[in-house]
Amino acid sequence: MKKIIYTLLCSMLFVACAEDLGNYDYHDLVEPEITGIDENIAVLTYSRLQITPDLGENEFPSEEYAFEWKAIANNETEEVTVLADTRDLDYEVKLLPGSYKMIYRVKERSTGIFWQVISNLVVSEATSEGWMVLCKEGNDNRARLDMISKVTEQTITDVLKDTGMPDMHNPYKISWMTGNLVDPESPFYLTTAEGATRLGRNGFQWKEEYKLDYEMGSQTGRVPAPQVINPFTIGKLFADNGKVYFADCLVFTGLFGEIGESMPAGPVIGTNLVNDMIMVPMAIIYNTEEKEFYGYAPGLRDPVMGNSKPLHKMNDMVRLIKSLSNGGEIAGDAFEEFPTGRDYVWMENTTYDPNKTGTGITYAVLKQGEKYEVYGMQTGELLGGLQFGGPAFAIGEAYYGDLSGCTNIAQATQFAFSSLNAYMYYAVGGTVYRVDLQQEGALTAEPQFTLPMGEVVRVLKFNIHKDRDLYLQDYNLVVGSTLGENGKLRIYEGFKSGGDFSKVKPVVYTGLGNIVDVCYREMLD
Repeated sequence: MKKIIYTLLCSMLFVACAEDLGNYDYHDLVEPEITGIDENIAVLTYSRLQITPDLGENEFPSEEYAFEWKAIANNETEEVTVLADTRDLDYEVKLLPGSYKMIYRVKERSTGIFWQVISNLVVSEATSEGWMVLCKEGNDNRARLDMISKVTEQTITDVLKDTGMPDMHNPYKISWMTGNLVDPESPFYLTTAEGATRLGRNGFQWKEEYKLDYEMGSQTGRVPAPQVINPFTIGKLFADNGKVYFADCLVFTGLFGEIGESMPAGPVIGTNLVNDMIMVPMAIIYNTEEKEFYGYAPGLRDPVMGNSKPLHKMNDMVRLIKSLSNGGEIAGDAFEEFPTGRDYVWMENTTYDPNKTGTGITYAVLKQGEKYEVYGMQTGELLGGLQFGGPAFAIGEAYYGDLSGCTNIAQATQFAFSSLNAYMYYAVGGTVYRVDLQQEGALTAEPQFTLPMGEVVRVLKFNIHKDRDLYLQDYNLVVGSTLGENGKLRIYEGFKSGGDFSKVKPVVYTGLGNIVDVCYREMLD
């Protein structure tokens, strides 16, 4: 029986194969040779993207072939947008600014066989990348944002004018944050004496809910008006009206709440800008009323850290860390104790990390009478023994220097600390000085340059870029100056010059307003 069944099956298979041979419809495949599409394409929003591809010698009629142009976003969404279904592309660019993979596909309708070419497409708007220059305008000091566009090489004034944002006055800072610290659709902060607001990523558009009021976890009794929003590894901090507020953004963007007791504090809070692989980070706050440094570490509340209070005077924090069995180390001996009784002058976070410890140095300039001093401090991992790529110590007492002998130091209005070398810069009127912090004995200053007569330095800084491909630009000195109501921006190259700007010819931008602050906007995906 098995043999009979096997024979019958073989016979049926032979017949089926014999019959199938006559059912195929063979034809020659006409293959396009797609050329004429650039590998890298850059366009501006609302411009026309027009491409006429060359498909070779053969005809490809639309009744036999289908055509498609589409763009795939190079971000976590990978959103697909069909641009056209025609052989040639004539598209008004309405994609959001960012980078895309653009695919041109030719498909034979009868078989489904297709051929395609992939290009890199970068969509920008005039304000996608460049220097954001915050200015004040008129007798009422209206906040005005100018933009030096890297995309168009043009200076665009008052870019917030048609965004719907109400006028705000007496501006402080313009900045932007990434990651969990802020909504990626509105990553820019504008702070003024009348309050603070976020700005949208596309054209700086504005919504009512961008006001900082909407980020407050509890009523403050007034509109919060911080000078600076400080990034802090696991969140963000700001000081306002005698209090300090913290938003926990470790998992998602949280709301601001008071850290505990009231504390009049300097606007800049010391944080680690180098390493975000820290389990229990600490921020350094200068209490301007008690004239003393405080350490704030919300992770100290954890049972692993002994359910400790998160806020301590710095000298008490040092003793606490030393007493914990699993606490981090205290590194450095530049000063015996954190100082008390000094007036706050300046505070700045840097990525200067001379020993590659994963901790940038926070500098503080303080004064007592006619004596000016600079302290260098580091904040690392307070939890010892658990290192996930984080620093090996909790607190670093990294530097001390006496600035009293530096030329006109009491008249300094702006300070800047390099992330490349141990250099401090300060401005008096239109003159910029440099202090080598590694010189022995009392510190002295040497002039770097003096601006043309009448110009006054209003901004002196090193812009810390988020994109590490731009890290060399972190060392460029950024100088914003004014002459009356007119502003100029100068960028001095810092890496090749080694931080000696006395012989550097700056790049100069004119046509700006009364400059208050400067921040570089990088291209956002």
